[in-house]
Amino acid sequence: MKSKTPILKMQNISKSFPGVKALDNVQLSAYGGEVLGLLGENGAGKSTLMKILSGVYKKDEGKILIEGKETEITGIKDAESKGITIIHQELSVLPNLTVWENIFLGNEKFNKVSRRISKKLLKERSMDFLNQIGCNIDPDTLVRDISVGEMQMIEIAKALTKNASIIIMDEPTTALTDVETKNLFTVIEKLRDKGIAIIYISHRMEEIFKMCDRITVLRDGKYVGDAMVADISNDDIISMLVGRKLEDQFPYKKVDTGEILLEVKDLSYSNKVKNASLKVKAGEILGIAGLMGSGRTELAKTIFGEYRKSNGEIFIDGEKKQIRSPKDAIEYGICYLSEDRKKEGLVLGMTVGDNMTLANLKKYENSFKAIDRKKEKKDVDEYIKKLSVKTPSSEQFIKNLSGGNQQKAILAKWIMLSPKVLIIDEPTRGIDVGAKKEIYDVLNALKESGKAVIMISSDMPEVLGISDRILVMHEGNITGELNREEASQESIMKCAVGIK
Repeated sequence: MKSKTPILKMQNISKSFPGVKALDNVQLSAYGGEVLGLLGENGAGKSTLMKILSGVYKKDEGKILIEGKETEITGIKDAESKGITIIHQELSVLPNLTVWENIFLGNEKFNKVSRRISKKLLKERSMDFLNQIGCNIDPDTLVRDISVGEMQMIEIAKALTKNASIIIMDEPTTALTDVETKNLFTVIEKLRDKGIAIIYISHRMEEIFKMCDRITVLRDGKYVGDAMVADISNDDIISMLVGRKLEDQFPYKKVDTGEILLEVKDLSYSNKVKNASLKVKAGEILGIAGLMGSGRTELAKTIFGEYRKSNGEIFIDGEKKQIRSPKDAIEYGICYLSEDRKKEGLVLGMTVGDNMTLANLKKYENSFKAIDRKKEKKDVDEYIKKLSVKTPSSEQFIKNLSGGNQQKAILAKWIMLSPKVLIIDEPTRGIDVGAKKEIYDVLNALKESGKAVIMISSDMPEVLGISDRILVMHEGNITGELNREEASQESIMKCAVGIK
């Protein structure tokens, strides 16, 4: 049951970092027995606000009231003592410990006589907390042997051991299967029924409409407004998020296609890719759809030379090429932007500029084999402007940029090489609505300049909205090819599940 007064109020919260004001007089209120969706583009200030609430950062200005009383949050432990816990997108479980050890980590209970940890008591209490959320995991199981969805349940059980009255969930479904997501939603409903306030951060609109009672929207570090979910539409939310109407979320552009730039014949890799054949022309975006595990990424990495093909042929401009490594692929004009930008696309400890030129350093060598920094910076600044990368400067560490701006920086890295074919895997995963449109504009510009784009995406509207043609994969096979006019969610899904 929803509380009549807010369990939490954050008033006029401001926070600055060198070169940027992350929060400017932000408001937020949360009620017990309610799921509050906290929305905003990447860089809007959501994470900073939640880090202040959970004790990671200290606010510069403003007030925090819990149960109507003004309070200062001095650290993570202090926040937990006040009933506030956060479940991060990247879970903080320890794989080599058991379930019960993870649940009570840092909150162990000791036998009063022996002063040793009471394992029996903690196992029993772990079972109690897991049962409260409908999770049947043996407390003695090592965490490395359970699924990501079950790890999420452990984090929730851990929050309950700390008597949490406010639980923050940051993109909780990112790595979950459909079944695990459904289980999580059931648990959230149970927590709401217990009177706990849930602050739910997500870019997925369908989740907001399914799970949230109310939303708070931030934009550019400022409070935009609140709304009851029952009273608004998807378009209303988008307008609040970006400050303008996005009449066309998928800005498709028709371009006259040219010659075939890349052709793949009967390409195979292990049992993941089976005799795949495709062609992509200059001025074309070829979408590749399919369910998780269908072989889409493996196909891309085999073309790029990261995986060694077991058979098949690759032709660039009609000439057969042997691609044994990514270096070979790049030399022939093929670039690949990974679905996992942090692990495979970026060097997080380097600057924006250094990441952007990393694949093309030879261009900036002077006669002494040293990097001409002036020439390098000129190009970097040009592409920062061209792709609208929001950063204080090229010297900013790339780890400090939002996901959308990191993605644009990686795009710049490959575009600076002027590739013939760009393969981009999950181009807008974890990226806000406004940045998505900017990414689509970049892909359209590549198409208009006579490049070929292969776009792998799990986002069905994205595939339908941006692609000129669509290939569908199922269990390593290409099971369908659809032109833009005949493609629909139904026709793609039939091919994706192997129905002919």
